[in-house]
Amino acid sequence: GGCGYGEYGRIINNGDVAVVTSSKLYKGGASCGACYKVKCKEAVCNEDGVVVMVTDYGVSDGETDFILSSNAFNKMAMPNYEKELRDDGRVPIEYQRVACQFPGKSLTLKEQALEWKRCRRVYGAVWDIANPPRGPLTVRFFLDGSATKRARWVLVPKVIPIYWQAGVAYDTSIQLN
Repeated sequence: GGCGYGEYGRIINNGDVAVVTSSKLYKGGASCGACYKVKCKEAVCNEDGVVVMVTDYGVSDGETDFILSSNAFNKMAMPNYEKELRDDGRVPIEYQRVACQFPGKSLTLKEQALEWKRCRRVYGAVWDIANPPRGPLTVRFFLDGSATKRARWVLVPKVIPIYWQAGVAYDTSIQLN
């Protein structure tokens, strides 16, 4: 999809995912991985709504900002009203950006190797670098302060093993709060 998560995009956030259909919200892929609290405004909707993660970009009729996974869509309904809500299909919603919560999960790297060079955003959450070096590789992230209240560098030494392979995910053990 538009964020580059592949099949992982279907199961991340317990399957509570969404396709964003507004280019204003998609921001050229910068919103990939962002979370939104979405509540529907029908009689069969619960008060809690659902927190979804943006994993893709799609096109709509111009009146739809999100297309929710069936899992996420069902969670907006009051108990035993999921089918009735699904039968409605398109429903009015309200939403706001919220912090993503992934208890017990850490930052994971996939496919991209780093060599103290800047990576370029290919699309969505996919970044690359031409001619990546062989490992072991150390990764350095710059947190801009919007998530941490202060800007800082995070260094993860030798997180990519010497015989790394494209397409394999490597866990950094970094927790971003």
